[in-house]
Amino acid sequence: MYAVEVKDLVKYYGSFMALKGITFHVDEGDIYGLIGPNGAGKSTTLRILATLLKPSSGVARIFGYDVDKDADRVRRIISYLPEEAGGYKYLTGFEYLSMNAKMYDPENFREYVEYGIEISGLGDRIYDRIGSYSKGMIRRLLLARALMMKPRLAILDEPTAGMDVVHATVIRDIIKNVAREDVTILLSSHNMLEVHYLCNKISLINEGRIVASGSPSEIIDSVNASNLEEAFVRLVRG
Repeated sequence: MYAVEVKDLVKYYGSFMALKGITFHVDEGDIYGLIGPNGAGKSTTLRILATLLKPSSGVARIFGYDVDKDADRVRRIISYLPEEAGGYKYLTGFEYLSMNAKMYDPENFREYVEYGIEISGLGDRIYDRIGSYSKGMIRRLLLARALMMKPRLAILDEPTAGMDVVHATVIRDIIKNVAREDVTILLSSHNMLEVHYLCNKISLINEGRIVASGSPSEIIDSVNASNLEEAFVRLVRG
């Protein structure tokens, strides 16, 4: 059984066909990258898998559960970090993590909060209001919220979007470390260095279609490129 199974997935927005029958799968334990240019269909795919959008047709399953028919079951075993997520500026980081952990498990929430504080790396700043945080600190807090319950699948849409090099490096290390705790990761990213560092497998999506899948090295070799960025450009431009 795959952690994620997508087969012939189609999504229309009105008459616009955003996904044109994409197929890929993610094995349990993978850090899997879904990469492509703006408007390619990455976020639409992730939102369908997160049960926030309904597919027009095709199959999308998370650990065997259909994301449409079994949406409630899927939501119990995943977490989702949107690209444009934000925090509540009048809450402290600690209050924010506590609120989310209590909704997930009212009896055992404290252990999740402790783990969230650890993986956020915010130290004593966790007790400050989110409104005083830098963008990088907010992203680390939101990532901690998404990962602190050790979901079976974490869906991360552009986890380092807008980050400087230092904060992006911290977030990548957090993702790597959490993946060792039996959490499967599916992420999107525009950063090819990040993708090559994090992901053991990737799919490249362009104009709603998967144009290549495999390990970063396999993708590079398939078009005789010198790096993943060059391979990305060659595949997208055809």
